[in-house]
Amino acid sequence: MPELPEVEALREFLADALTGHEIVRVLPVAISVLKTYDPPVTALEGREVTGVARHGKFLAVDAGGLHLVTHLARAGWLQWKDPLPSGAPRPGKGPLALRVALETGAGFDLTEAGTQKRLAVYVTDDPAALPGIARLGPDPLAADFTPERFAELLDGERRRLKGALRDQSLIAGIGNAYSDEILHAARMSPYKLAGSLSAAETQHLYEALRATLTQAVERSHGLAAARLKSEKKSGLRVHGRAGLPCPVCGDTVREVSFADSSLQYCPTCQTGGKPLADRRMSRLLK
Repeated sequence: MPELPEVEALREFLADALTGHEIVRVLPVAISVLKTYDPPVTALEGREVTGVARHGKFLAVDAGGLHLVTHLARAGWLQWKDPLPSGAPRPGKGPLALRVALETGAGFDLTEAGTQKRLAVYVTDDPAALPGIARLGPDPLAADFTPERFAELLDGERRRLKGALRDQSLIAGIGNAYSDEILHAARMSPYKLAGSLSAAETQHLYEALRATLTQAVERSHGLAAARLKSEKKSGLRVHGRAGLPCPVCGDTVREVSFADSSLQYCPTCQTGGKPLADRRMSRLLK
C-alpha cells in the first residue's frame, strides 16, 4: 500500500507534470472506482490544473476549484504515460481503472491489481468534506506536529503501538510498512501499549517517526512514479524482510501474521531478544 512518503512523492511529481495543463478527458474504465457522481467526472474536462495536494494517503488534483481526489488503497497505483496510448481503453478484467488525458497527449492511468477492488476516486469542490479526509488525524510531517502534540495523542491510548500508529484518525499517512520501520528505528516492541510510554520514550518515538518519514520522502524526491515502489522496498529495514538479517544487529527479522496483514520486527532491537507470540502461525503449524 502506498503510504505518506510515496503519496507525497506522487504529489510532487504530479504537481510538476500537471500544473498549467488542461484536462481534456477523464475516462472511468472501472465504474466501481467512482465514489461520487455529482459533479460528474466530465466536469473536470476543459479545466486547467492549478495544483496537487496530499491529505494523508489521499491525492487531490485541483482543476480550477474542482478536485479529482483518489485513494490508492492497498493495490492501487498511478502510471504516468507520455504519450497515452491511442484509442479508448476497453473495460475488462485488466488493472486499468481510470484514465486522465491532457491537451499535450500525456496523462496518467490509475490501476489496481488483484481481486479486492478498493481504489477510490472522488470529484468534489471541497476535499475536506469527504468522509475519509474529514476523519484524518494530523499530518506527522506538518510544522505544527510537535512532540507535545504527539504526546497528547498518545496520552491514555490503550492500543498497542503498532495499531495506534496505523490509525488514520490518530495520525494521517502511516500504514503497515512505515509503522514497522518507525518502531524498529525507535527500538520499541509493536505490542507495547501506546499510553504506557514515559515522557522520554514518547520523545524518542516522535524523533524516530519524523526521521523515518522524512528520510523516506527525501529518498523518493525527484523520482518518477514508476520508480517509487522499488525505492520504497530498497529502503525498508524490517518490513517485508522476515527471515533476513536485521541490518542493525544481524538477528533474524521475525514476523507476526494476522488475518489480512502481518508485521515484521527484530527481537534483539525491539523485544529484548524474545520472539512475539504468533498465534495464527502456531495454529497452522499444529
